[in-house]
Amino acid sequence: MPNPLYDRLFAPLAEKPGPLLVLADDTAISRAEFLAMIHRAAGALRTHGVRAGDRVAVQVAKTPQALAVYGATVAVGAVFLPLNTAYTAAEVDYFVGDAMPALLLVDPARADALSPVAAAHGAQLLTLDADGRGTFRDLCDAQPDAFVVEARSVDDIAALLYTSGTTGRSKGAMLTHGNLLSNAEALAREWRFARDDVLLHALPIFHTHGLFVATNVALIGGASMRFLPGFDLDAILRLLPHATVLMGVPTFYTRLLDAPAFDRALCARMRLFISGSAPLLADTHIAFEARTGHRILERYGMTETNMNTSNPYDGDRRAGTVGPPLPGVEVIVADPATGAPLPAGETGSVEVRGPNVFKGYWRMPDKTREEFRDSGFFITGDLGCSSEDGYLTLIGRQKDLIITGGFNVYPKEVELLLDAQPGILESAVIGIPHPDFGEAVVAVLVAQPDVALDLAAIDHVLRERLARYKQPKALEVVADLPRNAMGKVQKNLLRERFGARFAPAQPANSSPG
Repeated sequence: MPNPLYDRLFAPLAEKPGPLLVLADDTAISRAEFLAMIHRAAGALRTHGVRAGDRVAVQVAKTPQALAVYGATVAVGAVFLPLNTAYTAAEVDYFVGDAMPALLLVDPARADALSPVAAAHGAQLLTLDADGRGTFRDLCDAQPDAFVVEARSVDDIAALLYTSGTTGRSKGAMLTHGNLLSNAEALAREWRFARDDVLLHALPIFHTHGLFVATNVALIGGASMRFLPGFDLDAILRLLPHATVLMGVPTFYTRLLDAPAFDRALCARMRLFISGSAPLLADTHIAFEARTGHRILERYGMTETNMNTSNPYDGDRRAGTVGPPLPGVEVIVADPATGAPLPAGETGSVEVRGPNVFKGYWRMPDKTREEFRDSGFFITGDLGCSSEDGYLTLIGRQKDLIITGGFNVYPKEVELLLDAQPGILESAVIGIPHPDFGEAVVAVLVAQPDVALDLAAIDHVLRERLARYKQPKALEVVADLPRNAMGKVQKNLLRERFGARFAPAQPANSSPG
């Protein structure tokens, strides 16, 4: 019976010899062994009552067994719901209450905290630890290596991924077999994945980057993976000579550049370095090429769409851009009010249409309708501009747009100027409430190691180079910028921290009303 994602990603493992996963301790798991692992996990799910369309929520460490649960969920026709391992019990309670999974799989150390969550929402609770042991593994061990796969169509939901929820209620994006499959096939072609590739996999698998980009693309291309539990600099340096591709977030590359041992010779076998999930500074791009001879390939995607654009494998990989649209994907920069495409060079709303775009938000039909144009374009919430030859440059998030005194300020423009100043490692520009202007532009700065920033000199440059309304009304220095698990700066936390900067002072004798 057809099951598009299983048939393309996992069924071919039966016909290909050799290792699929090589772990941090150099233990190898063959393709056949991993497929048997998937089948036993699928048998455990089915035996435990999981049926087609049910959700399977997973909050466990990155292991081969955890990855097999993804394959098993696809095989039984259920919906895979990965959860960030950093989520608290209260946060997990929201996701479980919203998604209503049939099963919640957790680390044994968290079972006591999460048992009430599972019970409150009618989910069964099983465990799987960082060594691949637990009550779920016990169930798997009792299952046969063969499994009859559930029939699915390209329109059936394969995964439910929740957005980061930095503003308002976190939303569950419904991703179909067709969404995931079309994107993996496009990326594998564009990035030239082949059987002799070895992907250095150090990303988490609760996120679209590590799961649906890294893993799915490697599987589609027939590649093997050096499967690490996370980013460990020493492990990456040791394994680079044995790999051909690394996918990472910008902090991977800045940490590699800080290592004296990281040089051109160490990268001699590598053919491709890919960056995503957060913007890559142009300085990092330039320094990386100077050190290694490789130009990092930056691409652009999001939870709801998987990948939308990519700098080319063959051709100009432009620092500061995320490349042209992927084949089969339409990307426009549009007037936010009307959806009409804007000319090259003008900033507007980045909107996407194609087989990669999700089916909608789980149990939120009104929100789904709000985010789609009548033409079928999804409004990403990102701001960007496009070059004459189609390269997309991201300017920021629509919600990060600052409107001060009636004028629009795009934080990226100010950040690029700040990041170029001596002594500044990185910056984040935010808008906070202001009694006169509505919002005030505030720049939050991180200094380079052992540097004391000259704020007066920085302010002088800003006044010379920016229109008055774009100039920050305050410069704040912090030790580091708050980031989520994938390296994105959490500007909402900065807005909370500095939000009262221009609040009117309360009279000394004032009391709450």
